[in-house]
Amino acid sequence: MDIGKKIKRLRILKGLTQEELADRSELTKGFISQLENDLTSPSIETLMDILQCLGTTAGEFFNDKAEDPVVFRKADYFEKRDNDLNNTVEWIVPNAQKNGMEPILLTLGENGSTYPDNPHEGEEFGFILSGSVEIHLGSSCFHARKGESFYYVSDQKHYLTSAKGARLLWVSAPPSF
Repeated sequence: MDIGKKIKRLRILKGLTQEELADRSELTKGFISQLENDLTSPSIETLMDILQCLGTTAGEFFNDKAEDPVVFRKADYFEKRDNDLNNTVEWIVPNAQKNGMEPILLTLGENGSTYPDNPHEGEEFGFILSGSVEIHLGSSCFHARKGESFYYVSDQKHYLTSAKGARLLWVSAPPSF
């Protein structure tokens, strides 16, 4: 475990400079610098003082549970193909349904394609990467092309169609896919 790196990360998250942390913990800026660069080690008492100043406990600090991943690659995506509706949905953040939003990559095939969704609580955002789509909200229809985006509250019947195919980034909050 890199104690110095963890202290530095916590200090930065708290918006403190090395000098501010040193003042709060009654240490020198030089000691904090050496500690963060793993050039020295604190006594248990000093470490406890620093952790208190950073608003954490020793238990939280030394908990080595794996952090959730931040970057996802194509191999991490989950894909679902619907041949009847001529579309493909790629969940580009695995297990995102547990989060506050769920981004997907939606590909609407050529020669007519639909992506239906029933009314639900929340909101949806899309960015057209290629092609064009028609956004059907209730009895209204809106058109969006490559480089354009859309946003709506998803409390009414809604679906997307594309006559010539499209690829878009779609974010739903809360997750509904």
